[in-house]
Amino acid sequence: MELERELPGDRDPLERIADWGEFHDHMPESKLRQQGSRCMDCGVPFCHTGTLIGGMASGCPINNLIPEWNDLVYRGLWREALERLHKTNNFPEFTGRVCPAPCEGSCVLGINDPAVTIKHIENAIVDRGFDEGWIVPEPPGRRTGKKVAVVGSGPAGLSCAAQLNRAGHRVTVYERDDRIGGLLMYGIPNMKLDKQKVVQRRVDLLAAEGITFVTSTEIGKDLPAAQLMREFDAVVLCGGATKPRDLPVPGRELEGIHMAMDFLRANTKSLLDSEHTDGNYISAAEKDVIVIGGGDTGTDCVGTSMRHGCRSLNQFEILPRPPEARAADNPWPEWPKIYLMDYGQEEAAAKFGGDPRSYCLMTKGFVADAQGEVSALRTVEIEWNKGGNGSSPFNELPGTEKEWPAQLVLLAMGFLGPEDTVLDQLDVERDQRSNAKAEHEVYTTNVDGVFAAGDMRRGQSLIVWAINEGRGAARECDRWLMGETTLP
Repeated sequence: MELERELPGDRDPLERIADWGEFHDHMPESKLRQQGSRCMDCGVPFCHTGTLIGGMASGCPINNLIPEWNDLVYRGLWREALERLHKTNNFPEFTGRVCPAPCEGSCVLGINDPAVTIKHIENAIVDRGFDEGWIVPEPPGRRTGKKVAVVGSGPAGLSCAAQLNRAGHRVTVYERDDRIGGLLMYGIPNMKLDKQKVVQRRVDLLAAEGITFVTSTEIGKDLPAAQLMREFDAVVLCGGATKPRDLPVPGRELEGIHMAMDFLRANTKSLLDSEHTDGNYISAAEKDVIVIGGGDTGTDCVGTSMRHGCRSLNQFEILPRPPEARAADNPWPEWPKIYLMDYGQEEAAAKFGGDPRSYCLMTKGFVADAQGEVSALRTVEIEWNKGGNGSSPFNELPGTEKEWPAQLVLLAMGFLGPEDTVLDQLDVERDQRSNAKAEHEVYTTNVDGVFAAGDMRRGQSLIVWAINEGRGAARECDRWLMGETTLP
């Protein structure tokens, strides 16, 4: 009633595209305490419910004790706030940076006022914990003698490993890349989530607590999946849903058309290996770039291309432009489907004069130059059928065909499911969407002693759902190993 919502500022877009540093600024403690005071400590808080409404998260999927640590920050009790935060979240320094904050979408204050700045308070708590030296390795006091293999080191795999290690099991995490972190390391650009200062710092802590990490080892290729079954008491599959959705239109085979993750992974690896001096990445420099897909991955392709120094940038979205405010069929506490500019679009707008996104646009094909490389793509505008009648959900609009110059096209249209190798070798049953078949909150597959969690089980989703599932799979794995569990 007394204070307005305030966010920490961001670095100027034209300044920040000149480097790969994180772009958020910090808010002084006095301001953070004021923002914490805006939390009403609701009698029935929706911010930490973590339910699915309309197929999207409403509230925090890891059930963070948000009103409690908001109040502790308001009272200046930062260490107590950190303890509350770590009760439910193994990695608040990750979620505080890259989670889209469904908690804020279901904040009760958000019914008629701007929501509490939950995400930024969360990030400030954990950053202060590291700055003050409060976050240190905490190895378990005893060991059970049981060994567990975790396949995949993304947020699901890391949270699962952390919890199983806490229960006293010997945990080995296998990662096919040369660095631990999965999509945290190579799928999210450095300006959103710093790899050395943030991701590697937590990996080093987990290693100091007794977790063994094995890199450059793909289960099913470098190491047979059956060997894990022989050498470990249990196996938890957290390999993600990394099979990308393709765009089968004429000209798709041309040079210069890439999957978004191939572009992002190579960029970050080259940045970490050599600060891009090795040239082992796909450069957008001096190119007309088109990103197809309007989600977070598409935004990351936009931001990365801006830092390469692209000549122009356009982003295509097949869906309609979202409204400025909640539509009648999108009420609180659902996730608000509204028009927003993310960091990448802000940067493109600052350099090129406007939001790079075009809506209701469908790609019909690619055009080749004399060398067989992509030089342009053809699009047509579409109109969605509101009633949903007919064989197609949309109609192409005659006379709206257009050709766009492009020497680099990035496909960021989501993911279809997990890769087949490990699941096939272990004979793990699949669901209708090709994911590992295992019930949520149970996580057991049809193979005794094999569990599945994260995107490999539920399909492409949020980092908070991955942490939720990793923690849950650890709990059920511990119960299966020991007959009982104290894990949450």
